[in-house]
Amino acid sequence: MQTVYDWVTVAFFAGLVVLLLQRSIGPDESRDSLYHYIVPAGGCAVTNYLGNNGYDAFAILTFVGVIAYTIYFLKPFARA
Repeated sequence: MQTVYDWVTVAFFAGLVVLLLQRSIGPDESRDSLYHYIVPAGGCAVTNYLGNNGYDAFAILTFVGVIAYTIYFLKPFARA
C-alpha cells in the first residue's frame, strides 16, 4: 500500500464488498448476481496495475469506467 492507486482501489473494493453483503441479506428482489461484481472488481485490479506501472491516464479512465458501471448496473444509491 504505497501509492494512491492502492488506497483508492482497495477502498472502492471494500465498498463493493459491503454492497454485496448488504444486498445478499436483503429481500430477494434486491439481490444481485455475483457475476455483476466481477467487472468492477477486475476493474479495480486493472486500475491498480496500470497506475502502479506509470500508465496514469489509462488507470484514471479505467477507474472512471468502473465507477460508471457500478452506478449504472449495481445502483448503490437506489432507494428501496
